[in-house]
Amino acid sequence: MSAMIDAPVDLLEAIAHLRLPPHADRQLQDLMDANTNGVLTDSERDDLAALVEWSESVSLLRAQALHLLGEQPESAAFEIPLLRLAT
Repeated sequence: MSAMIDAPVDLLEAIAHLRLPPHADRQLQDLMDANTNGVLTDSERDDLAALVEWSESVSLLRAQALHLLGEQPESAAFEIPLLRLAT
């Protein structure tokens, strides 16, 4: 069962504008490039999986907040990167 609570609009707006920190976003991009090129180490593969999971969680939170605010996501900035880890 879902409980309903009141939430301040500024809290929802803050959640709707969440992004990965710039350093984490750069690391995610670098690791995705290395994955595409098939040159990830086992440690980097673990880091990539963790960053993708974090990015997906942030994206889902943002989507929920935007939905509650009646807003649409920014197209390119909101897409969740889909990738397959090289084995």
